[in-house]
Amino acid sequence: MTGLWVALATLALGTVIGVVRLRRDGRVHEAGGDRLSAGDLGSGLGERATLVQFSTAFCQPCRATRRVLADVSALVPGVAHVEIDAESRLDLVRRLDITRTPTVLVLDAAGGIVKRASGQPRKADVLAALAAAVPDSGL
Repeated sequence: MTGLWVALATLALGTVIGVVRLRRDGRVHEAGGDRLSAGDLGSGLGERATLVQFSTAFCQPCRATRRVLADVSALVPGVAHVEIDAESRLDLVRRLDITRTPTVLVLDAAGGIVKRASGQPRKADVLAALAAAVPDSGL
């Protein structure tokens, strides 16, 4: 009988963890305090904003995120998309506390981190985050 209770408790805990992760995955939330330069990114900042994506080679959601961010940067003038390989930039990963891929940072024109999302964000959420990064954007 004890084995049955252990199995049920394990299933319940796994379900709770899954639901919490599903609700948090890809959600864009406030971030701040840090600033990235063109030297940090290895690429220039966008004129109005920059979308920074931390990826790894075998990350399947990273590919879909790359497409979403490329679409958004093509749609909104002055927005650049920079993809960083997390494995080759461990200095930035540690500094910015990147714990999973994909992680997306939305930077304002000066390189300040305005928003952050862990997991695959939706296109609408990225556009809303850009509206916060570029107040006069009209998005």
